[in-house]
Amino acid sequence: MTTLHDIQRPVALITGGSRGIGAATALALAERGYDVAITFRNKAARAEEVIASLAQRNVRGLAVACDMTRAEDRAALLAELRDWTPQLDLLILNASGGLERDLVAENPDYPMLINRDAQVALVDECLPLLRAPSTIVFVTSHWAHLHGKVEQLPSYEPVAASKYAGELALRQRQPQLAAQGIRLLVVTGDLIEGTITPKLLERAAPGLTGSRREEMGRLPTAEEMGRAIALAATDSTLPGGHTVVVGGALESLPGRGTEVPAHDTID
Repeated sequence: MTTLHDIQRPVALITGGSRGIGAATALALAERGYDVAITFRNKAARAEEVIASLAQRNVRGLAVACDMTRAEDRAALLAELRDWTPQLDLLILNASGGLERDLVAENPDYPMLINRDAQVALVDECLPLLRAPSTIVFVTSHWAHLHGKVEQLPSYEPVAASKYAGELALRQRQPQLAAQGIRLLVVTGDLIEGTITPKLLERAAPGLTGSRREEMGRLPTAEEMGRAIALAATDSTLPGGHTVVVGGALESLPGRGTEVPAHDTID
C-alpha cells in the first residue's frame, strides 16, 4: 500500500506559516502537490491546524517552532528538516517583524535582525538542502520594496528599511545562487486584509486600512496573496530577480519622484 511517505513530491519550507499569508501559501502549494514544512514562533495551535489542513489535501506537513533570529533555533530547524526530507525545492521567506513593541523595546535593532540578518542566515543554512532547480521567494510589502522612493509611515519606517535591506542583501547573492541552480523571486503586496500588519499599523495611523481600501477599491486577502506566491514560485518562466506585485499598483503610492522598478502586477 502506498503511503504519503512513499511518494516523492516537491518540498517547500515556509517561514511564518502558522497564520495569514504563510498559512495561505502553504495550502496553495499543497493544492499544487507540494509537501510543506512551516515555521512558527509562538502559535503552535495554529500551526497544527495548518498541518491538519495539509493532511486533508493528501500531502505531508511539518511544523517547527523557530525564532529565526536565534542561531540555535535555525540549527534545530535544519536538523528536523533533514530528518523529514532529503531536499527542498522551494524556500518561502515570509516571516518578518519589527512592529512588536516588546521585542523592539528589548532590542532596538530587532527589525534589522529579523528582516535582514536572519533571512540571509537561513538562506545560507538551507543551501545544502536546496536542489537544482529550486526557488527562493522573498515576501515583502510595497512600502518596503520601494523604501526611499515613497512616503513612509513613521511607525513602519524601521520595518520598511530593514526589509528593503534584506531584499537588497539577497539580490546581491543572485550570482552565487544562480550558479547553484537557485532562482530568487520577490513578491510584494499591498496591505493585506485580515493580517496582523494592518492591525498593528492602525495603532499609529487609525483609518489607514480603510483609506487604502477606498483608494484602491479593494485590498487583497491573505488567500489571494498566498495563491500569488505559490503561482510565482511554481512558474518556471519567471527569471531570477523578478518582482511580482500583488494588490495595488506600486505607482499608486505617494512617491518622491523616483522611477518604479519593472514588475508584473496581479490584481
